Amino acid sequence: MNDRAIDKTGDKRPVKTAEQRVQEATDWWSTSIIDIKPGRIGIRGYPIEELIGTLSFPQMVWLMLRGDLPSAEQGALLEAAMVAGVDHGPHAPSIAIARMGVTCGLPLNGAMASAINVLDDVHGGAGQQCMELLQAISDASPDAEPGPDVIAAVVDDFIAKNGKIIPGFGHRWHKVDPRSGRLLQMVRDAEAAGIVDGRFGRIALGIEALLESRKGAPIPMNIDGATAVIYLALGFAPPLGRGIFILSRSVGILAHAWEQTQQGGRIKGPMAPSIPYRYTGPAARSLAPDPATSA
Repeated sequence: MNDRAIDKTGDKRPVKTAEQRVQEATDWWSTSIIDIKPGRIGIRGYPIEELIGTLSFPQMVWLMLRGDLPSAEQGALLEAAMVAGVDHGPHAPSIAIARMGVTCGLPLNGAMASAINVLDDVHGGAGQQCMELLQAISDASPDAEPGPDVIAAVVDDFIAKNGKIIPGFGHRWHKVDPRSGRLLQMVRDAEAAGIVDGRFGRIALGIEALLESRKGAPIPMNIDGATAVIYLALGFAPPLGRGIFILSRSVGILAHAWEQTQQGGRIKGPMAPSIPYRYTGPAARSLAPDPATSA
């Protein structure tokens, strides 16, 4: 039997057996996350019926992303960070977009997708960026606690590459972010209980001290900084920090989109009609000939 075939270009290629084609199809997608067969759903090896009613949602997030089960204390710390980031009001662009989308006729899924799509580097990316900065400082002094000189050098390198804004510190609404203090206290408690290493929290406080010394005024850590500390302390990679934040903020997006569907409204823009925008273009003019000059 001929084991080669001639394609349209004249090239000879091996003919695949039925078994090889089945294997190729099977290998097209490969996952260690889930195993589904008729009557069985296994998540990372665990039957789904054992997870239902046993794991909290944050613990399930951990299992899906990491492949193992967190302790109850680790799950509680992750949960606290996710709860803290759920919402920050309709002035947040992502929330406003969800509400405006609903008034333009979008269903909930469309409103949520539109909102999530803007959670990028500028609006939504500060947590991941702060995680990257904290990790860079930690890596610069792997065998010892990073001192002020190490922190200053890495921060200056970050500023040279990314600009003067240090993600995770300061807030345009709050002089002191009411969420960060509680989260940082939970980190300290978890460190005292041996649940996490407090290294990243101390690095973040070192940045805070550096910024205050340079600015002459406190630049307190905000929620992005506090959650960056938690996610790193729990062992999450920086890109996952952004992903987990999006999971958290999606709850607020859903709530606002749903509230807007109940309130009604049609084609609501970013400002009420009674509030005008500012026009900065040319004065009124016309393409019609000027009678005074055409006479």
